Amino acid sequence: MKVLERLEKVPYWVLLSLAMNCLLVMAVMVSWGRARPERAASSTATSVLPQANASVSTDEAPDGLVTTVGDREFLSYQQWVELLRQEAKAHAEAPRLTVLMGDSISLWFPQALLPGRRTWLNQGISGENSDMLRRRLDALDDTQLDSIFIMVGINDLIAQKPEKEVAQNLAKSVQYLKQQHPEANIIVQSILPHGAERATWAGRDRLLQLPNNRIQAVNTAIAQMAAAEGVYYLDLHPLFADGEGALRPDLTTDGLHLNDRGYLVWRTAIALLLNDELND
Repeated sequence: MKVLERLEKVPYWVLLSLAMNCLLVMAVMVSWGRARPERAASSTATSVLPQANASVSTDEAPDGLVTTVGDREFLSYQQWVELLRQEAKAHAEAPRLTVLMGDSISLWFPQALLPGRRTWLNQGISGENSDMLRRRLDALDDTQLDSIFIMVGINDLIAQKPEKEVAQNLAKSVQYLKQQHPEANIIVQSILPHGAERATWAGRDRLLQLPNNRIQAVNTAIAQMAAAEGVYYLDLHPLFADGEGALRPDLTTDGLHLNDRGYLVWRTAIALLLNDELND
């Protein structure tokens, strides 16, 4: 009985963190197996975009400004949009096409960690906000889209845009996707918390003007929108938040972007959803 009484006093997030650590061990074992040559065919994702081990500016790049990729390329937002359109066109008939769409947090998702048996296409752009994403969804019109994972909104909030604007733009995006891809699985993901005072991101001053409870409020609105539209909602927030609602320091590089461990947590959540909800 004493053990049970102690467990009841343990915060929810601590128990969840312990459970995720167990899942992470499993995820590492699975991703290690998929990296072996004989298993490589289980996941295809051909992309000219940089992956997580590339060098890139972590400053969010608003529309029209330049994003640097390594020391070789300098792409404006519109150039990135055009590049992604070309990639979407090249993958128009790819089997089980699954798209990641969002800002730099999605952009730097390590390709090797994406679950297998699908063709993954990363359509993330650094600096993306919810309206910018909504306006470029037509790039996917001619694809045979199986599933799409969307995470967007943190840049809206950092820019002090109204909270309701994020949910409204996401609702419009979902409605467009449902019309263009009626058979596709649409998964809207929660916005992640930030590191608060521990953050070292270049835009830290702006980040500190955004309370993490505001992010939670927007996530509530996003969840309600997803339920109303009949699409999936993947609530990642509890997996990434500490007891005070800030981004766990062991999962981030700078209080905003994720490290490899953070992407393992996210990957595990996606894999569980694919397995439990989509019967992958």
